[in-house]
Amino acid sequence: LTVVSETMMTGFRLNLSPLKEPLGFVKLVEWLTAIFAFGSCGGYSGTNVISLFCGNGTNETLSAAFSYPFRLSEVSLVESNLTFCNHTAGPTHLVGDSASSAEFFVGVGVVCFLYSMVALLVYLGYMHVYKDSDFGPIIDFLLTAALAFLWLVSSSAWARGLQTVKHATGDAGIAATLGVCAQGDVTCRVTEFASLRSLNVSVFGFLNLCVWAGNAWFVYKETRWHAQKHGGQAAPQRTQVPAAI
Repeated sequence: LTVVSETMMTGFRLNLSPLKEPLGFVKLVEWLTAIFAFGSCGGYSGTNVISLFCGNGTNETLSAAFSYPFRLSEVSLVESNLTFCNHTAGPTHLVGDSASSAEFFVGVGVVCFLYSMVALLVYLGYMHVYKDSDFGPIIDFLLTAALAFLWLVSSSAWARGLQTVKHATGDAGIAATLGVCAQGDVTCRVTEFASLRSLNVSVFGFLNLCVWAGNAWFVYKETRWHAQKHGGQAAPQRTQVPAAI
């Protein structure tokens, strides 16, 4: 009987009411924003078209195809010795590497997605165990705070990495990389830019920082630390009624 009662107490009990409270609702928002963050960056690919305007009036074109994780030094502009505008260009690659920051950002997004999904499962099915446990809310709070900090670090790193991508694939980066662009009778310009809309949106990972930091407060309110502090503040306000004579 004891085993059966313990199973009933700790078994799965579906209850959607936590979604109506900040604790569960914000966790749902975290789950959605995590998908949006790593999806907008991790699946990106684009191609820039570079036009070389020669002094004799002719034009040449090159293309630079780049994608996640943005190891730009592996992106080839010129694969072998070729002649452009009567000038020879040797094998040339883009300059820069944003792989570490991009992979870090996407990795944090995936971890947060998985953790949010597990937390929602606990909130919706095991809230009775979560509420009765001292360690459940504390572990939840510590992990939420740690992930909020990781969003800060990864978003800052990826914002810098995105600037590297934009520079390396822009007019200035191409002109500095491609040797023939230094010739006085050759002008190099990027005439077709890949859409960077999803990458620009992904930088709003700082929004995830705000969401996770806010959620950390609601999780903290479930811990015994908050209960002890609240109880300690409430105690001095109690007045003792003198006994009747």
